[in-house]
Amino acid sequence: MNPEILYEDTEIIVCVKPAGIPTQSKRIGTPDMETLLKNHIVKTQKTKTPPYLAVIHRLDQPVTGLLVFAKTPAAAKELNRQLQTDGFGKYYRAWLAGEPPLTEGDLTDYLLKNGRTNSSSVCTADTPGAKKAELHYHILKKCPPHTLVEITLKTGRHHQIRVQMSHLGCPIAGDCKYGDSTGYGASGLQLFACHLVFQHPRTKKKMEFFLDDSVMENLLLHNKNKTAVK
Repeated sequence: MNPEILYEDTEIIVCVKPAGIPTQSKRIGTPDMETLLKNHIVKTQKTKTPPYLAVIHRLDQPVTGLLVFAKTPAAAKELNRQLQTDGFGKYYRAWLAGEPPLTEGDLTDYLLKNGRTNSSSVCTADTPGAKKAELHYHILKKCPPHTLVEITLKTGRHHQIRVQMSHLGCPIAGDCKYGDSTGYGASGLQLFACHLVFQHPRTKKKMEFFLDDSVMENLLLHNKNKTAVK
């Protein structure tokens, strides 16, 4: 499998992660974006030396979307610095099963990760291990019983968007793990990392990338034969 690369230079690689491929995996024999990109670098540079490649941020395995990787330690340090401040923008689109109560809003919750079940849940602020999760959403289109929203992440927690939208009463279409148990109308998990903004780690130039709209228009409203993502 050849990775879909949108941009590459000596410091970074920006690519599209397909649904079903993990960003990074510890399982031997499991293809992941990190391995695919390392193989790409070895092939294009025609070298047998294992290349340096740093994972800057991650997407859940069933999520399609944009990722940036660093090819040098200096680039990784700078991109991670931006990720921890306001210099790194991650924007998503999602088809929801249902409709949020407001046209747009800010969600603040506290999440607790369960490593045994690979899931997270909303908890109280004083729960041991709780992490604050914040996002902003606004409605783009209503197509009952589904709603298309754009989401801006303010924090990066495990399964954050999936958990917070489910807690709001509008789980991501196709996500039976967090509430859309019927799978009605969904062709896979309908969550897409559609827009990525950051400064180039060396030149400081603004870098901005978009996911093709056609990738995000695959909600099959009347296909009952599709199964929900687990």
